[in-house]
Order: sequence, then structure tokens, then C-alpha cells
Amino acid sequence: MLKVAITGPESTGKSTLAEQLAQHYNTVWVPEYARTYVGNLNRPYTLQDIEAIARGQWELEQQAMQQANTILFADTDMLVLKIWSQHAFGECPAWISEKLMLQDYNLCLLMGVDLPWEPDPQREHPHMRQFFFDWYKRELEAMQVPFVEITGQQQERFAMAQQHVNSLLPKSN
Repeated sequence: MLKVAITGPESTGKSTLAEQLAQHYNTVWVPEYARTYVGNLNRPYTLQDIEAIARGQWELEQQAMQQANTILFADTDMLVLKIWSQHAFGECPAWISEKLMLQDYNLCLLMGVDLPWEPDPQREHPHMRQFFFDWYKRELEAMQVPFVEITGQQQERFAMAQQHVNSLLPKSN
């Protein structure tokens, strides 16, 4: 099974692209667990919450792999949770770091920051998207995982992502 992670800063179209790709390839996608978790909190999130979110995300992905049809798209990954926890709290729980090293995506789609910011109560850093994009890119390069940058407006992003996913298909058969 091919596994594709969609990663990058907030408000870059990760969820939209994950859903579009899953529909196109007739498979499932793993939604962002943090949306529901944080949405149900009646207090500010903590470092322990980020670890709980990571565990929930990991579990969602394990469940989705049982339902996926040849390809699995993940709306987020452990890198998102590592960067979030390091930025918010100056540290990353060991469990997240361990799972990050175990990720085995065939491709990571790093979402560019050229889409307009869409306000959302769960989004925190509208003026730091380039800062975060650069951080994601450095981390992906250091981890030596296969990744491509996805830019443009929604349809351009979808076409670019589709092209890169298609390039993996012959290798997996």
C-alpha cells in the first residue's frame, strides 16, 4: 500500500487536498484528529494534550489502513505534532519523536503558503506561515524522507499532487 502524508503549516489546504485525492483514487483519508480533540476542549491545550492528539492520530491512521484501497492519504503526520509541540512548549514528547521515526510514507506533500489565510478558531499563527514552512522543509530534509512542495491555488495543488502520486503507482505494482 502506498502511504502519502500531507504536511505543512496551518491553513494551507491539507484537509481539502487529502479529501480530493482520496476521492480521486477511490480510497480513504485520515482526517486531522486535533480538530475534534481541540474542538471539544473547554480550556487551553497542554503538552499532554498534544501527545494525546498524536496518539489519536496514530490510531486513526492504523484504522484507515484497514480500509484503504491501494493508497492511504493522511491529512497530517507526526511532524506536524512535533513542530506544534516544540513551538508551543519548547519540547516534544518522546512518544511523538519515536513515532515520527517509524513513519513510513512513500511521499510527503509539503503544502506551500501561497493560499490566502482562512481564519479559524483553532488556527494560531497567520503571520508565521513562511517561518513554519521553512521549519517543515528543514525537518523533512534532515529526515531524508521523499517529499515535494505543493503550491498554487486549489486546482493547481490537486493536479501537482496527482502527478506526484501517479509517478509512484507503477513502482508499487
